[in-house]
Amino acid sequence: MKEYECRYYQRLDDGAVECQLCPHHCRIADGKAGICRSRRNHSGRLISEVYAKPCALAIDPIEKKPLYHFHPGTTCLSIACTGCNFRCLNCQNHDISQTSPDQTEHYSLSPEEVVWLCLKHHCPGIAYTYTEPLTYIEYITEIAELAHKAGLWNILVTAGYICQKPLADLLPHLDAANIDLKSFSDSIYRRVSGGHLQPVLDTILAMRDASIWIELTNLIIPGVNDNPQMIRQMCRWLSSNRLDGTPLHFSRFFPRYKMQDIQPTPVQTLIDARQIAYDEGIKLVYLGNL
Repeated sequence: MKEYECRYYQRLDDGAVECQLCPHHCRIADGKAGICRSRRNHSGRLISEVYAKPCALAIDPIEKKPLYHFHPGTTCLSIACTGCNFRCLNCQNHDISQTSPDQTEHYSLSPEEVVWLCLKHHCPGIAYTYTEPLTYIEYITEIAELAHKAGLWNILVTAGYICQKPLADLLPHLDAANIDLKSFSDSIYRRVSGGHLQPVLDTILAMRDASIWIELTNLIIPGVNDNPQMIRQMCRWLSSNRLDGTPLHFSRFFPRYKMQDIQPTPVQTLIDARQIAYDEGIKLVYLGNL
């Protein structure tokens, strides 16, 4: 398959390029890739090294995303490509998200073939998931356009770390999203994931304004983001931004990747978080990974 040139970048005078997809704004020298590993500078052109090369395909219940209030009881075709623009120390899919495309086995599937697969298996929607789908935004946009024409839903499972212009281009093609709100602390975002909090909040608000069905996931890690006051601040922010009716999933942590020395989240911690959310006006609260 021929090289696929990315959108959202600027050529620089020294042969480097600046990727303008996410808030990292990676300055990428010739032959090098950005933080996501999947967008590489080829002689002054930013190329997607994962376009039409998914590394994972599965048919999942929609509740697995998790989406509990968007067509429950249905299935979706889940698809992922290699790469992520975060570096989460607890990543549960690090074998495909924290590696380079040339180190991962993949399929060769055009957007048309993805939609055909979805229809063949009688799935009413496609979920872009497992890694960070925003890093292959060109691929999912083309799939999503065809999916809508075929009467299929488009579901984004994301950490939400993206600039507003590419997000605005993508939103008309989405129907639902689960956004991973990792904590309500910028310092924790920087330390654990290598990013910032505010762009994620901006993504949540943009999706709200675009009438995308949103559900939020907050993985509670002992000693990292389990502070009750911080959870309360997060829930207050949601309520004050007209998101009190947005389903909130508190998820239990288990040792993963570079956080093998932290014990699983006590169940009582999740129960307490749920009560805090209820106290702050959040109407739909669920506990996951129990």
